[in-house]
Amino acid sequence: MIETIYIEDDVEAHPRARRLLDRFPAARVIPCGRYTEVFNPAAQSFRLQKENPALILARKRGNLVLEAPPELGIGEGPGFYFSHMLNCLYDCRYCFLQGMFRSAHYVLFVNFEDFEAAIDDTLTDGGEKPSYFFSGYDCDSLALESLSGFVERFVPFFAVRPGAVLELRTKSVAIRSLLAMTPSPNVVVAFSFTPAEAAAAIEHGAPRVGQRVRAAAELAAAGWPVGLRLDPLLWYDGWRAGYATLIDGLAAAIPAAAIHSASLGPLRFPSKMFQRIHRMYPEDALLSGPLARRDDFVSYSAAREAELVGFVEERLRRAFDDIAVFFFTPRAT
Repeated sequence: MIETIYIEDDVEAHPRARRLLDRFPAARVIPCGRYTEVFNPAAQSFRLQKENPALILARKRGNLVLEAPPELGIGEGPGFYFSHMLNCLYDCRYCFLQGMFRSAHYVLFVNFEDFEAAIDDTLTDGGEKPSYFFSGYDCDSLALESLSGFVERFVPFFAVRPGAVLELRTKSVAIRSLLAMTPSPNVVVAFSFTPAEAAAAIEHGAPRVGQRVRAAAELAAAGWPVGLRLDPLLWYDGWRAGYATLIDGLAAAIPAAAIHSASLGPLRFPSKMFQRIHRMYPEDALLSGPLARRDDFVSYSAAREAELVGFVEERLRRAFDDIAVFFFTPRAT
């Protein structure tokens, strides 16, 4: 339940903003000049705000579509990302958002039409290879679909632009809107997975892994391309058995032909970001080890990281014939 809504003055009359205000008639509505007045100030408690976040309705200004780091890619064409929202419904201990943002409030940029224009401008400079657009970098692409209407708007937009591929990155099982649509071969629904026992301990509020597997299988059966995102890879007692069970379960539920790609991402925190997150959760076992400082990152040792990646990649290739596997290595910031 949204109890407080901040709204920028110049989107007060926007139809998307009006629909949300009408949906929450009991919410306290607070006007502001810019969302940054609420979202950016120091001395906020991300941890406390996470218990009851407000909704901020705003207009995205400046560069709406940004070039993605090359290591984020899932194909040979250029990559871009855009963020219709900031922050996530879930509370995963490894999430970089809690170290990057001062506030846990949800920001929804209501000017979808400007994102669409910026995407089209990007495509005018495209080459022969498709361009890839990632929507789940600063939020979960599906988790707040009932609020945002993002999928309902952007999947049809991309469906008629075969030179563009949209990745919807998610842990959500809110797939009803997708199942109501005709599947599009250039929209990849990419589910993030960790082994079930790890997810239960550190992915607070997220759907259980079994639920995500079933959602991915249902979308695959309906004709949607599915992505497997094993990111971050986690080292814990029993991790080999955990990842073997996870991958075997995915292979049993989802036909190999439905898999667009898999990607593997080591657990790495930029050092300053790790310090901020660790101050919020000093008691958390994930943040206390077995981690090591490597250059500008806090991560597992190089040997442990290589062992994790090698084991999981081998199990994926054994489970899915000819699967495309990509590797995401975060950069220091």
